[in-house]
Amino acid sequence: MDLGIKGRKALVNGGSAGMGRGAALALAREGAEVFIAARGAERLEATCAAIAAETGATAHPIVADHASDEGRAAILAACPDPDIFVATCAPPPFTGDFRDVSREEFERSVATALLSPIDYIKAVSVPMIERRWGRIVNISTGAAKYPAAMRVLSGPPRAALANYCHAISKELARFNVTVNSVLPGMHHTPGIEEMMGPRAAANGRTYDEEVASFVKAVRIPAGRFGDAEDLGALVAMFCSAQASFLTGQSLVIDGGMGTSIF
Repeated sequence: MDLGIKGRKALVNGGSAGMGRGAALALAREGAEVFIAARGAERLEATCAAIAAETGATAHPIVADHASDEGRAAILAACPDPDIFVATCAPPPFTGDFRDVSREEFERSVATALLSPIDYIKAVSVPMIERRWGRIVNISTGAAKYPAAMRVLSGPPRAALANYCHAISKELARFNVTVNSVLPGMHHTPGIEEMMGPRAAANGRTYDEEVASFVKAVRIPAGRFGDAEDLGALVAMFCSAQASFLTGQSLVIDGGMGTSIF
C-alpha cells in the first residue's frame, strides 16, 4: 500500500535506536526524506547509513540532545519545516518505592517527556498549517493509559502530553494537520535490553529466558515482547495521506495487556 508520503520530509527525534529507529526506517521505506536526531554520534551515523543503504532514501543525522534548548535550536535549524514530526525519547528507568523518587527525577522526566515535545510541536506546526499538511506522532508509553507504580517517571508526563495533544488536535484539524500518539507496551529495544540484562544475570538466565519470565509474570496475552520495526510501521501509517481523518488519538500497542475496550 502506498502511504502517499514519498518526498515528504520527516523529523524523528530519538531515532537512532529502538522504536524511533523503527519509525525512521518505515518512513524511509515509504520514500520520505528523514532527519534523525539523537545524542550519540556513532550509533546515529550508523543508523542513518543503514537506513539509506536499505531504502535508497536520504537520511540526515543530527547530533543533538533534543531535550535541551541548544539541541532543539540545532535540530530545528537543520529541519525547520518538516511535513512529519515523530517524537520519542529514551525511557526513564523503572522505579522501586515511589517515595524514593526525587523531585529532581520528576522534573527531568517532565522536561524530557512533556515540555520538550510541546516545544517542537509548537514550532513545526506553524509551517504545517501554512502548507495545510502535517503529521505529528508521539511514541509514548502504555503507562500513560495504564498507570503502574514502577512507571511513575514515564506514565504521568506522557499522560499529560496525550491530554495536550488531544486538545490542540481540534485547533489543527481544519488545516489537515493531525496529532496522534502510539502507546507501546514491552518491545525489544536497546533500552529494554539494558534493563533486562542485569535482571537476567542476577537470576542466572539468558536474556530470552528473562523476557519469557517477565511475559509470564505480567501476563502479556501475545506471549512475547513486541518488535520495534513493526511499531515503526504503525507510526508510518499514522503519518500517511490516508490518515487525514484520524487525529487526537492514542493507540495502545501492548500485545493485549490492556483491559479497556476503548
